[in-house]
Amino acid sequence: MNLPHALLGILLTGTTLMPAPATGDLTRFYDQPVDWVTCGDPLLDHVGARCAEITVPLDYSKPQGRTIKIAISRIKATDPGKRRGVMLSNPGGPGGSGLNFMGYISRRMTPEVTSRYDLIGMDPRGIGRSAPVDCGWPIGHMLWSAGPTRATFRRAVQTQADLAQRCARREGDRIAHITTRNTARDMDVIRAALGETKISYFGLSYGTYLGAVFTQMFPQRSDRFVLDSAIDPAQYMAGSIRNSGPANEAALDDWAAWTAQRDSEYHLGTTARQVRATVESLIKAPIRIGKHLVDEHFLPMVIFTLLPDARENARLAARVRLLADAAEGKPVRPAEDLEQELQFMLYGKPQGYASQAAVICGDAAVPRNPARYWRDIQRSRATQPVFGPYANNITACAFWPAPLEPATKVGNDVPALIVQATGDTRTVYQEGVSLRRAMSAARLVTLRDVRMHGVFGLLPNTCVEKAVNTYFAEGALPADDLTCRADPS
Repeated sequence: MNLPHALLGILLTGTTLMPAPATGDLTRFYDQPVDWVTCGDPLLDHVGARCAEITVPLDYSKPQGRTIKIAISRIKATDPGKRRGVMLSNPGGPGGSGLNFMGYISRRMTPEVTSRYDLIGMDPRGIGRSAPVDCGWPIGHMLWSAGPTRATFRRAVQTQADLAQRCARREGDRIAHITTRNTARDMDVIRAALGETKISYFGLSYGTYLGAVFTQMFPQRSDRFVLDSAIDPAQYMAGSIRNSGPANEAALDDWAAWTAQRDSEYHLGTTARQVRATVESLIKAPIRIGKHLVDEHFLPMVIFTLLPDARENARLAARVRLLADAAEGKPVRPAEDLEQELQFMLYGKPQGYASQAAVICGDAAVPRNPARYWRDIQRSRATQPVFGPYANNITACAFWPAPLEPATKVGNDVPALIVQATGDTRTVYQEGVSLRRAMSAARLVTLRDVRMHGVFGLLPNTCVEKAVNTYFAEGALPADDLTCRADPS
């Protein structure tokens, strides 16, 4: 039965269907022509992708008002005779550019999958080529440590307030519409503009939340969804960040044990306790690293960035050795990867990550009293000495305007495949379990005893890849939740 597009946005709560908030007549957006052109991206051009811009309303409650353009890419299905439809995607963040994401992920997809789907990359609204947010931030992003003292926390409060004020001045009311719910609506416009009745989807990290929100808002438009390294929608996003504190401490212990076994190479301690003590001593005062002075707010983040993947143990040990040398006053030169990280974190080069703040702060309200954050930070220090002041720190969201819409409550029976590693440091394992509970028809694939954030396409694993590829190719979810283990070395 063909229904007007304006009637197709519905929310699924348990088994009760409820109309979504009215968005006005979107016909001109759903029916727009799509002009495919060369992408101008080396990877996408290499794999034969083409790119286009899709026009969407800035404010879906006023579809006759301002518009923006969403950049998408397409790698066409390799066998038109087997083609099932389109598969949209998101690489996480929020704030990550996804235009060339499928160029990477498709490498782990079987021919049975790539023959059936047009693989669609997308820069979500406010990001990359899609009307990017630029608040002129003097640092890279809002997620960093409060530091060790009340004085460093006060500096954090002042800086976060300044970041929010810069966005208000530079972006005005436009920034309030850079949200997950609006990106989900954009995805539905993309679906219609491409002539499809449903979409399939692969989402990583934050992309799992976007995918879950889409299934909640457009259940009848959701086909085969894979959600890798999931966020619990009920704790998005501040709760997810808090959950990461203990997980990163555990990962630090795991890395410290590995490093202690190699003291002859790294000289950071002969026991895990000694290695951890070295790290804790390094994050308490600024360190000169090459031409950069890295303070207590960012030193923990230099370690945080390499913890999600156990394959980076050696690189992290070398990095901590460099920090120790620098702390002793030795002249050091950061490796290229660390130099790039410092340029981004400390100075916002090549560009600050304000788009991440726009989405997080525009999606869900957070407490605004700095005293509450300080109490939480202080409580966390005993068990989370390195990452508690990060995971519980105040962010720019405490100074952001109130979201225009309530946070999305996910609870539906849309089928999906959820993939989660037990050692995930960014979106912890329990978050995948919680999303599985919220999506009652989903199945959970657990990758046990592996420290990894983002599995499919990033960490070769025969069991996970078989489950994902089988689902996309055949639509067959496992009969029950599934447990996988690391491939033999």
